Amino acid sequence: MTQNEQDNRNYAKFAKIAMFEPSDSQECIDLTKEAYRVSETYDVPVMIRMTTRVCHSKSLVEEKDRQEVAPVLYQKQRDKMDAVPAISKRRRYVIEEQEEKLKGYAESCPFNEIEMNDTKIGIIAAGAAYLYAKEALGDKALYLKLGFTYPLPMEKFKTFSDNFDELYVIEELDPFMEEQIRHRKDTVMIGDIGCYALGGAAPLNAKDLAVCMGDSTFFHTGINSLTDVAYNSSNAICVILDNRITGMTGHQDNPGTGYNIKGEPATLIDVETVVKALGIKHVRTVNPLDLKAMKETLDWAFAMEDEPSVIITKWPCVLKKYSKEDKAQFNLDKTPCVVDVDKCIGCKKCLSTGCPALRYDSETKKSSIAQADCVGCTVCMQVCPVQAISRKGDK
Repeated sequence: MTQNEQDNRNYAKFAKIAMFEPSDSQECIDLTKEAYRVSETYDVPVMIRMTTRVCHSKSLVEEKDRQEVAPVLYQKQRDKMDAVPAISKRRRYVIEEQEEKLKGYAESCPFNEIEMNDTKIGIIAAGAAYLYAKEALGDKALYLKLGFTYPLPMEKFKTFSDNFDELYVIEELDPFMEEQIRHRKDTVMIGDIGCYALGGAAPLNAKDLAVCMGDSTFFHTGINSLTDVAYNSSNAICVILDNRITGMTGHQDNPGTGYNIKGEPATLIDVETVVKALGIKHVRTVNPLDLKAMKETLDWAFAMEDEPSVIITKWPCVLKKYSKEDKAQFNLDKTPCVVDVDKCIGCKKCLSTGCPALRYDSETKKSSIAQADCVGCTVCMQVCPVQAISRKGDK
């Protein structure tokens, strides 16, 4: 015996076994009956995950009529039951097919239900953890209560999470659901060695891998790479950061700026035109400082599961000496932003932008903006939940 807690849900994921999690005495009855039905319907073993709190609890239950079923007669099925290696490797295909069917069941399972409340806080929980959350938050949150937890209803998660400003996964011991949810919404982000290489650091954490190409990558070797993406119909979202200059390595002009290396007017190669010529059908150009437009564009790209897409973010580098074309095309207002300390609630949401102009006073628990460092991009204004940030001089 041991007093150490263990999370038995991992057995279900490891062995690809269907799993139910009751939260109270009534569900212990109801989910056990459903587990037998699922086992017979999908021809799979089913696990019922019990926890100490549920096992030690008592509550009234509603009895229902016993359902009589005919006994299942034994049949010799060596290709199913005798799990020697030669048979096991064939059965693996069957297990994967069964799991796909169970994923469909998870989406429609009556024990995976949404409890509606008028709130912008979403909770995903199962078993006893659901009752803990309900006791703590009551009707201050909207709940996705799960009774069937392997495989998880990923499409239901996506639909549920799209409605909230804040979403929490509440569970005991291991992050069993959280890891699977993150893995399904997460993306492998591969970046270059230009300015955006710094995006891998906190608080942005926006890059997993680096590839060594160099500034103005699209014109150096990116065109060749994008040709392969189009040719192979790769499931990739390629983001081309067009800051109208060769930024980190010296602010040289490039084929996309309209000027040659001597600063003389030259033929401008339009990035979007080239991308489409390579065979990419889905292309959008967006202002990266417009967070709403960026989110909508990313949602558009992620919705294309089987085809590549390209997003071109177009805005001049803040350190660039602007050309007459830049001034004509972009609204380059650099009026700095300021924080209204009376409105600021100290939530630090603005700090999540990674802007070096932002400051936070741990004593007053208020944010401020260093005026000499602010370039008036207004990103902090867009993320502030209480509209405590505005341009200097605005009311």
